Amino acid sequence: MTASSITIIRPDDWHLHLRDGPQMAAVLPYTVRQFARAIVMPNLKPPITTTQQALDYAARIRAAVPPELIAQGQSFEPLMTLYLTDQTSAEEIARAHASGVVHAVKLYPAGATTNSDSGVTNLDRCTSALEAMQRLGLVLCVHGEVTDAAVDVFDRESVFIDQVLITLRQRFPELRIVFEHITTRQAADYVRDADGPIAATITPQHLLYSRNAIFQGGLRPHWYCLPVLKREVHRQALLQAATSGNPRFFLGTDSAPHERSTKESSCGCAGCFSAPYALELYLQAFESADALDRFEAFASFHGPDFYRLPRNTSTITLSRIGQQIADHFPFPSGSIVPLASGEHLAWRVQASA
Repeated sequence: MTASSITIIRPDDWHLHLRDGPQMAAVLPYTVRQFARAIVMPNLKPPITTTQQALDYAARIRAAVPPELIAQGQSFEPLMTLYLTDQTSAEEIARAHASGVVHAVKLYPAGATTNSDSGVTNLDRCTSALEAMQRLGLVLCVHGEVTDAAVDVFDRESVFIDQVLITLRQRFPELRIVFEHITTRQAADYVRDADGPIAATITPQHLLYSRNAIFQGGLRPHWYCLPVLKREVHRQALLQAATSGNPRFFLGTDSAPHERSTKESSCGCAGCFSAPYALELYLQAFESADALDRFEAFASFHGPDFYRLPRNTSTITLSRIGQQIADHFPFPSGSIVPLASGEHLAWRVQASA
């Protein structure tokens, strides 16, 4: 019998871009309506590199939550991250851990994606920071791609595993790592089989679409993200991992808002804006694999368990009420186009309790 609704413990988003200022105010409500907490990425301009900057950013996020959502009981807690640089000190890591607000440090290889120019140029320069993170149990969130221009863009994740991640985990075997937005069969296999504390987030776009989606009927920039969508064989491997029940895999949207003109340009930005329909998109992927019974664990349990945080206690209900994804949403100085605009969704978020 086909389920007409599903009620789960309220989930968290373990990889989210919110930007700042008016842009943040425009997109934050979409996340608050669905998620109780979110790991917030630090790649602002300038990036969030100190604990004090993270505390200030968290305060701005809390202040931007619409009062009407708070009145409805939809509280939201930002879980902050620091942007790892060649200069990040062990002392700063200790301050971050002691703050109770910073829950992870983000590794961007310099030049790997949007606003990553200040990222790490050589991990050897981060030894003291990584040692402190390993000792204190602070999570390292990894954008897992090499930036060597000689490496094919579709191979940069698998090459990162071979050239960077394996060595990093040999040097710091107890370092808790989240391999973010994995996109390949190689990454899914590595996370599933590796020894030690490692997990991975998976986005809705990488569960639902192969790289054909970028080129269907023309060049479609709103399906373009980094790491880029891959072949169908990789999508199938990710879907199997997400729906397997393995606690190493959990939800992380990587929702990344960009004003429409910056996507539809001669050099479009990387990033998919999935926040308004995140849970419905994920649920559609799980239903395609006949795995609705495993959705709650992926969305609501595995993430907090890995981050050593309590699971939420409130619930959210999705009903089988069809809807069409909007063509666009208002955004400062223009509009923003969501992932899969115009497509039909079978599910809709209905209620929270």
